[in-house]
Amino acid sequence: MTAHDGMFIDGGWRPARGAGRTEVVNPATEQVIATVPAGTAEDVDDAVRAARAALPGWAATPPARRGELLTALSDALAARHEEIATTITAELGSPIGFARRVQAGLPVAVARSYADLAASHRFEERIGTSTVLHEPAGVVGAITPWNYPLHQVVAKVAPALAAGCTVVLKPAENTPLTARIFAECTAAAGLPAGVFNLVTGLGPEAGQALAEHPGVDLVSFTGSTAVGRRIGAVAGGAVKRVALELGGKSANVILPGADLDRAVRANVADVVRNAGQSCNALTRTLVHTDHYDEAVALAAEAAAEFAPGDPTDPDCRLGPVVSARQRDRVRELIRKGAAEGARVVTGGAEPPEGLDKGYYVRPTVLADVTPGMTVAREEIFGPVLSFLRYGDTDEALRLANDSDYGLSGAVWAADQDEAVAFARRMECGRVDINGGDFNIMAPFGGYKQSGVGRELGVHGLQEYLQTKSLQL
Repeated sequence: MTAHDGMFIDGGWRPARGAGRTEVVNPATEQVIATVPAGTAEDVDDAVRAARAALPGWAATPPARRGELLTALSDALAARHEEIATTITAELGSPIGFARRVQAGLPVAVARSYADLAASHRFEERIGTSTVLHEPAGVVGAITPWNYPLHQVVAKVAPALAAGCTVVLKPAENTPLTARIFAECTAAAGLPAGVFNLVTGLGPEAGQALAEHPGVDLVSFTGSTAVGRRIGAVAGGAVKRVALELGGKSANVILPGADLDRAVRANVADVVRNAGQSCNALTRTLVHTDHYDEAVALAAEAAAEFAPGDPTDPDCRLGPVVSARQRDRVRELIRKGAAEGARVVTGGAEPPEGLDKGYYVRPTVLADVTPGMTVAREEIFGPVLSFLRYGDTDEALRLANDSDYGLSGAVWAADQDEAVAFARRMECGRVDINGGDFNIMAPFGGYKQSGVGRELGVHGLQEYLQTKSLQL
């Protein structure tokens, strides 16, 4: 076990104000692998003061120079790719192949995209007789989740820095080791002191202190809708800006005539990705009644290919969930689904065979799910897929939109124009058409209780800018 010390504040590591510690547990072995300081309100205040002091100089730094430093940050992350991947596998349980490809690889590309945007974005424009300036929003308090511990950090910090903001980051307590590596990379990239600051700790203490701090101009939070509501209320009460990327219960709509086998297999792979711990996971599958039984059988067959296992094994495709609490919650929701009338086709709430240690959940397919069931309404955040049937496309649309959430969705159809027409009527922020690829330059964010604001690409950059009009 490694005992890490210090908070990254004002360009270097300094002792934490308090003596509290947070344990980091390997979810595959249930062993404590490290401890980090549990930040206090005093640590947060130190970090915000450093960010506030650094703001004028960083905001005045030419955007092209900010882009150069973001390129250096991207290079520093790329240089530590393998270390980042193995760290995420150790503290989150992501299979090492997925950790290398997505958890460590994707953030490098995102950081580089903001390096390019910093250099190319029009921070000044002419509208009639006015000059409109796009200026940094100020000091950003970034609070990130554990499911994509580096990607979510980069998706907030990189656009904030590109915009000319300074940042205080409070990462999830489950995955602080990745955030510490990121802090080291900002130093290696040559970012000026105070431009980026890191405080580790618990949400109710360090996270709340950051959200409430009067020196923070904008709070960017990714996590549960329940916590997002509280942060939104705090920010609203202080009349400060807020960006919230919250939960999801995304629908995958398979229209008649679509390639059923491809659509179902892609759906199963999507739901077991990262052990189901993705806010945009397509956890509700809507299939026409004529093809329903075949689709469910295909899903059970596909799920059998994802046996839970050791995430350090390069062949592993399904690791544990992040914690005992998360494992117990997922298993309880599976039980509740069965109690409410869902049919467990494969998987279930029982522990996987042969895995005496680790927070594992069987990949589970639930059939005969109806719209009012808990498993059709609540975000499970585990490898659980629910099948609902529909009679016609109007009913499919009603079911797809019958959710408090509106983060993502997907449509499969034989004709792409038909799929696009259906997608246009879905109440969500992003829709995959026939398995369309993830695009890091397209906006990511949701409707309804899935949040406020957007991440990635130019839309993500704009979240950290405010406008000033010069009337000439």
